[in-house]
Amino acid sequence: MHEQMSGYKRMRREHQAHLVKLEEKCKVDMEAHKTALDKEYDTLLHNFTRDLDRLETKHQQDVERRAKQTSAAEKKLHKEITLKQENDRKVYDLNRKKEYKANKERWKRELSMDESTPKRQRDLTLQSQKDNLKQHEAQEEQRMLQAQKQYIELEMRKFKRKRMIMQHEHEDQQLRDELGKKEQQLQQAHAMLLKHHEKTQELEYRQQKSVHQLREEQINKQHDTELHNQKDYMDRIKKELVRKHAVELRQQPKSLKQKELQIRKQFRETCKTQTKQYKRYKAQVLQTTPKEQQKEVIKQLKEEKHRKLTLLGEQYEQSIADMFQSQSYKLDESQVIECQRTHEQLEYELEMLTAYQNKNKKQAQEQRDRERRELENRVSVRRGLLENKMDAELQQFNQERAERLRMKHEKHTKELEAFDNESIALGFSTLSLIEVSREAYADEEGSLSGSMISLAHSNSSTSFPAGSL
Repeated sequence: MHEQMSGYKRMRREHQAHLVKLEEKCKVDMEAHKTALDKEYDTLLHNFTRDLDRLETKHQQDVERRAKQTSAAEKKLHKEITLKQENDRKVYDLNRKKEYKANKERWKRELSMDESTPKRQRDLTLQSQKDNLKQHEAQEEQRMLQAQKQYIELEMRKFKRKRMIMQHEHEDQQLRDELGKKEQQLQQAHAMLLKHHEKTQELEYRQQKSVHQLREEQINKQHDTELHNQKDYMDRIKKELVRKHAVELRQQPKSLKQKELQIRKQFRETCKTQTKQYKRYKAQVLQTTPKEQQKEVIKQLKEEKHRKLTLLGEQYEQSIADMFQSQSYKLDESQVIECQRTHEQLEYELEMLTAYQNKNKKQAQEQRDRERRELENRVSVRRGLLENKMDAELQQFNQERAERLRMKHEKHTKELEAFDNESIALGFSTLSLIEVSREAYADEEGSLSGSMISLAHSNSSTSFPAGSL
């Protein structure tokens, strides 16, 4: 029993040590798993930051490039319109000189045909017409210059307004690209978090299964050992009982012989006592009996003595026989009862051990089921918190996106309104600014050389509104 108890204690210590070792290993594996997941997530966030920085740098370079293109296109447009207007003024001057010469010759012919008018009067009239024509031409030239100035200012305002709208559209596209990139990154981050959750859940379930399996194996091993020891104990008790009964059977003849000797000794002592009593009785009878009858009386007394001793001997022999028979019966009955009681006690102990083991297994199974449910609840709660966090982040992102788009739209609207108000203050109407320009603007992405203004039909009427001359 002491050896078995020591074995149980040693087994429990070994089981506890194995269990602690497995739990420590699971803890280390979980820490390494979490560290790897955190590192992977931090790397993803670092890549997100780097991608956003690249996108911001690209957008900034694009803005600077577009600003340079706009400045170059504005200068080129101003230069082309100025060159075209200079050509128009040259053509106008040439036509004006031709018309002045033709009018001068016509006026001379008309005055020379009027001979009734004095020459001095004709010269004054001719000079007066020349002065009027020069004055008219000066007024027309001034009006043409004013119209050209208004035209170039209007075209430049149209160009700036168009480029502002294009810049707004480009900024809107950049903002959409940035928001789309952030949304994509948010989706990738959420997908990784869900993937990490699934991996962590699988590891937790796998570790719990290994711990439960080890506990179950230890309990089965302990129960098997207990049953094996109990069966060994039962076999040992049965063997000891068999040996005890065998010893009792071997010791039975010696005990009976001792009792038989005691009975025979008692019989001899009784016989001696009877003989002494017979002698005293014989002496008393002979004293009262005549001599001639003493012989017959002695013979009768001897016969009576022999008969009584024989009867006493038979009684003692019967007592010895009864003693042998009774002792054998009592021994067989007690051994059967002892065997039956021992068997019942051993079966009861086995049933108690089996019931205890079944109870222990049931409690262990209930504990494992409870731990599984607790782990499932923890995983479910963690999944719910993660989904709530992702929903909150997505909602916050949508709000920020809507706010940034609204602010960008308000900014562009204010800038365009300020530009239009400035144009109105300069004397340009909003309708005139949104009219299609007669100038061919360069495409913002195209070559500036593709915006050459055609000089065909270059005359004064193409540089200012009709009817202004």
